[in-house]
Amino acid sequence: MANMIQAAKDSVSALLAEACAKAAEKGQLPAGAVLTGSVEIPKDTQNGDFAANHAMAGARALRMAPRKIAEALVENLALEGSWFSSVEVAGPGFINFRLAPSWYQDVLKCVCREGADYGRVDEGRGRTLMVEFVSANPTGPMHMGNARGGVLGDALASVMDRAGWKVWREFYVNDAGNQIEKFASSIDARYQQLLLGEDAVEFPADGYQGEDIRELAAAFREEYGDGWLDKDTAERHAAMARFGLDRNIPKMQADLRRYGVEYDEWFFESSLHESGQVADTIEQLTQGGFTYEKDGALWLRTAQILTDKLLAAGKTQEEIDRLDLKDDVLRRANGFYTYFASDIAYHRNKLEKRGFDLAINVWGADHHGHVARLKGALDALGLDGEHRLQIVLMQLVKLMSDGKEVRMSKRTGKAISLTNLLDDIPVDSARYFFNSRPDSPVLFDLELAQRQDNENPVYYVQYAHARICTLVAALAAEGHTVPEADAVDASALTDETERELIKQLAALPEEIRLAARDYDPSRVNKYVTELAARFHRFYTSCRIKGAEPGVLEARLLLADCVRRVIAVSLAVIGVTAPEKM
Repeated sequence: MANMIQAAKDSVSALLAEACAKAAEKGQLPAGAVLTGSVEIPKDTQNGDFAANHAMAGARALRMAPRKIAEALVENLALEGSWFSSVEVAGPGFINFRLAPSWYQDVLKCVCREGADYGRVDEGRGRTLMVEFVSANPTGPMHMGNARGGVLGDALASVMDRAGWKVWREFYVNDAGNQIEKFASSIDARYQQLLLGEDAVEFPADGYQGEDIRELAAAFREEYGDGWLDKDTAERHAAMARFGLDRNIPKMQADLRRYGVEYDEWFFESSLHESGQVADTIEQLTQGGFTYEKDGALWLRTAQILTDKLLAAGKTQEEIDRLDLKDDVLRRANGFYTYFASDIAYHRNKLEKRGFDLAINVWGADHHGHVARLKGALDALGLDGEHRLQIVLMQLVKLMSDGKEVRMSKRTGKAISLTNLLDDIPVDSARYFFNSRPDSPVLFDLELAQRQDNENPVYYVQYAHARICTLVAALAAEGHTVPEADAVDASALTDETERELIKQLAALPEEIRLAARDYDPSRVNKYVTELAARFHRFYTSCRIKGAEPGVLEARLLLADCVRRVIAVSLAVIGVTAPEKM
């Protein structure tokens, strides 16, 4: 699992360390001099392929002018056998390195050798990770927000897997609590209206008004008949809730499967209550002195827990007071546990009972106030929620059609469902568009997502892959098969577009590392879009078919390496790489 960008940076630092030791032996630098610094990729390639600031970073300690240090280092650099062809001092003391053909050839070898595993890094070191995402209430069809959460969570899980984590995907089914009672009462009201007339039965003001509720009520009546008005309300609601969940959850699973999302587990909130984990978790908080009773309810000392954390982090009491922190109810006066209590128990289950090293939740931005409270509760349980729980907050989706925003509301039934979306938009387009920066709103243009041209970014990338497949097949028909990397001389690849393309190939492992570090799978979108753009520029500038011997083989290998890496990158975000378009 090679990261050729990082390997080149490490090589620069190692070469400079050797040069520093030689310069010190000669008296050109102070005895025992040791230099450290950073190695970066300049924005302008006129400044080399890599630039080191070691001379400037060490100027104060060595009490020498940075440029004089840099000149001493360059004089003692031994580039023979390295990945660099030349080095020069620039400006106040930057040391600029230029890559040799051997590095470009080694990148192509690495892509060929690692195949479908290219781009993997070992940041996770085999630690266990759960990514929980979507977790929509099973009270109706999934909507556009769930569509975004689905691809962000799934792509993030893939990124973390590529970064060396053992990943578990989970959907948390909220099949208990107030929203389920609201769901049941909505079905009940529609059921009674079917029997007594709509004017005879008032629909709950906060009920779910979608057409799906009417369909569930009609299906319940068809299966169980008209005699349920005589049943006790609690019995009727329990039966209707179960009836609705047994139909909605399989639909959710089917929609997500169609969307390319598969889970390792669908975890039911009700199981936490049935197993006693909610009660046990709250008892642990109580034994730790983190709860109190007031007005018949049991409260968590959330404000105190968060205050202690903030004081320890250096915040002043005045700053904390401005936050107006509040305590949370864990168990209501009627004896029922709150959703927050269940959520604490669920995350304790993740981190303690199942022992995941890290849990990541993909949540809507409207949950931002919940983050610190939940982490604080886990800290109170001794589970280090501050570090072992990470929350990715995603902004809302704005759906555009004919240049106008389409308003959406799940409760009123005016939301565009995931099913409807995928009837109109190819899955690849939906996944590509929704895998954008979590902290930025998505402006989803229906017409653009449907276009089959280069204005649609996923089409642009897929077309590059298909174009290479066609090229490889055409050249194979003429007797030019893709050569082994060892059989190609990369020094034949002298055009700037060729070298920039290889640099982009080399960047995938680093992009995976950064995407995992930042919990931002959209970096893969940007990466593969740029890879496609560089390929198209290369293909326009550099003739492959009919090129002179040696050059043709090198360019054909380069093109095939691009094909491989496009396919790998698209697979990470769950998008197909077609061979024909």
